[in-house]
Amino acid sequence: MNYQYEGLETLIDFVRWGGSLFRKNELFFGHGTDNAFDEARVLVFHALSLPQEVPDMYWQVRLTQTERTAVTELFRLRIETRKPAAYLIGEAWFAGIRFKVNENTLVPRSPIAELIQQRFEPWVEADSVTRVLDMCTGSGCIGLASLQAFPNASVDLVDISPEALEVAQQNIDMYDLNDVARAIQSDLFSNLQGEKYDLIVSNPPYVDEIEMDHLPPEFQQEPSLGLAAGKDGLDLVRKILVEASDHLNDDGVLVVEVGVSQYYLEQEYPELPFYWFEFEHGGEGVFAIQKQELEVFAELLQQRV
Repeated sequence: MNYQYEGLETLIDFVRWGGSLFRKNELFFGHGTDNAFDEARVLVFHALSLPQEVPDMYWQVRLTQTERTAVTELFRLRIETRKPAAYLIGEAWFAGIRFKVNENTLVPRSPIAELIQQRFEPWVEADSVTRVLDMCTGSGCIGLASLQAFPNASVDLVDISPEALEVAQQNIDMYDLNDVARAIQSDLFSNLQGEKYDLIVSNPPYVDEIEMDHLPPEFQQEPSLGLAAGKDGLDLVRKILVEASDHLNDDGVLVVEVGVSQYYLEQEYPELPFYWFEFEHGGEGVFAIQKQELEVFAELLQQRV
């Protein structure tokens, strides 16, 4: 493919050109951006070491030859590899915070960010929360961002993948949070004996077999370990529902994202009083349930694992 940029000079020229290239090549979006031009903007701003927001006058600044070459190379890689922009630049934003990411972690995009901004109210009393668990943490983004909501809390970041936990630890180190955050390798709760939390938050794998077979190339770049969850997408969620109550304090709450597998979950557990959140900024399939409710249905949950 020809990546010639004759006649292009300004910041807005290159963002517009990148967006046009991405649309022409029918790229797929959904890893922090939802359209071609925002994706191009992310890559251009990274190449130029610009912050997320710039004054309007910056859009007319001219790029140097070195900058034009760097931008063009990122556009080429985005088109030819189909890697999401976050993997190409090694970072993504979540809940207003920058996180390191790589191909061993999913790209942060959970609507749980909106719950963090709301301090998970009214499900918990934010100032009283002292322990949080981020189950299936990946880059650590949900757990670390949750510290914004809970000034008196510490957080455990748990994942089965040691490679993902390396990234989570990098994010802990980047923000000097080792006093209040720790990365723990565990197959769900297996290495958390005796640990109890006020809030357990999880964005586990929840993609069912049919959807996995039809994922766009961009999503196929992500680790299948963080996506695939069996025939109906509930393999891990079933186990979390069974074990979570043992690791919640008396007034504790479990919050889990299951995305489009919400349908299967409601069919599987019509008896359970899941509360489904509605989001102003997009997203679906996130529920909350209290420890007491999990205990009431403990026998039923155990039967369906």
